[in-house]
Amino acid sequence: MRLATYNIEWFANLFDRDDNLIVDDSWSGRRDVTKAQQIEAVAKVLTAIDADAILIVEAPNTGKTQNTVRALQRFAETFDLRTSHAVMGFANDTHQELALLFDPDTLAARHDPIAHPEDKAAPRFDSVFRIDLDVDATEDQVQFSKPPMELAVETKRGATVRLIGAHLKSKAPHGAGSRDEMIRLSIANRRKQLAQAVWLARRIETHVAAHEPVILLGDLNDGPGLDEFEHLFGRSSVEILLQAGLYDPHAAQAHRPRPGSVPATARFERRDEGRYLEALLDYIMISGDLRERRPAWRIWHPFRDAACWGNAELRAALLTASDHFPVTLDIDL
Repeated sequence: MRLATYNIEWFANLFDRDDNLIVDDSWSGRRDVTKAQQIEAVAKVLTAIDADAILIVEAPNTGKTQNTVRALQRFAETFDLRTSHAVMGFANDTHQELALLFDPDTLAARHDPIAHPEDKAAPRFDSVFRIDLDVDATEDQVQFSKPPMELAVETKRGATVRLIGAHLKSKAPHGAGSRDEMIRLSIANRRKQLAQAVWLARRIETHVAAHEPVILLGDLNDGPGLDEFEHLFGRSSVEILLQAGLYDPHAAQAHRPRPGSVPATARFERRDEGRYLEALLDYIMISGDLRERRPAWRIWHPFRDAACWGNAELRAALLTASDHFPVTLDIDL
């Protein structure tokens, strides 16, 4: 079975208010890419990775007239993808939903949030988490702008898995007007992101303790060397989740004392510097019991993966579709 996570930048912009694809030459949210070009590129990438289930990060919006599940299923039908069904968790206000596209012939998935909103240790993800992160004797109240999606998954072979899709808070100081404000926002954003990681870790520890297989996948917006404040709190979001009993080989490699060449799942243009920044942001983490199921990870990077580089059409599609690249996990389920 193949599972995937894919952050599709500005995916919501490709649909109108009635969830119909806008296949024209108007600009998408991506620089110098039309909506028609991005739609075609996304379809090519999803066809190429051929996953049984794909977590779509930044999925189309759910709102007054829009519906994430309807939009994704129409996209799948348009391009004859075998991942013809979709499921999502809690809708949010950011126009960047979390949803799973899946093949109903290989698995079943349903939204299954657990925990009570008033559970102090790890409340339900659409509620409030109270934690003192900076040891100032003041309890911080944390909420997810994009509540993680909790799914109960059962494969056709009878395996059951808890699947959690996440998109953690970005650490970028958007809106900063000065150096001092940038520092303040950066520290506040990192504090919130770490709190979200602790919240996730506590939920995961509950499943691990109950011997329930867990897969956490998505955009964690964290990786080594992303900003100058990463050592301020002693550990990263990724390290917190690894310490909860999860494993991802790319995360493990990146957090070694001497990691060497760090894998990358995203590529951002720094126009003022005339270069691109690469970062490891997207992960598929599994609990220890699943490491016995012959897992094999792959980052579909157009320049680092030999097969992607050797396929000019796929390489171009990966660069056009998003500023992130898919991560897949092949596992015996």
